[in-house]
Amino acid sequence: MAEEKIIVFSLNGETYGAPVNQVVSIEKLQVITRVPNAKPFIKGVMNLRGMILPVVDLLQKFEIGQSDIVEATRLAIVESEDVQVALIIDSARDVVSIDGESIEPVPEIAGGVHAKYLKGVAKHEEDLLVLLNLDLILNPDDIEAIKQLEV
Repeated sequence: MAEEKIIVFSLNGETYGAPVNQVVSIEKLQVITRVPNAKPFIKGVMNLRGMILPVVDLLQKFEIGQSDIVEATRLAIVESEDVQVALIIDSARDVVSIDGESIEPVPEIAGGVHAKYLKGVAKHEEDLLVLLNLDLILNPDDIEAIKQLEV
């Protein structure tokens, strides 16, 4: 299997990774405008250089808490299914290369609610990276709800 470029970021004290080819940019936190009747994990929308993007709290999506918004908080602008969204992350750390063969499935015992959103885990130096499957984080209903926000 080929080498994969992964952007490494922190979320709730854990180290996560996402495919670089799906990450458009990392941005400082912007003003978020709440949207009535949005799903709880959609914190609202923001204007990024003329584009209106929904802002998603991954911790709420994973049902493991709520992101603390602090000075260091960043937004990972990602693309999935032709939809761009801003994911709230603690900080972006690095871009690394991971050998595709070193990616292992998520252990069943580590399952939990958000296991279905994970591609697997990989060792990189001293870190254990939890790799997100961005295409599954937003299911078709979520994408449709987001498209409705864009109207």
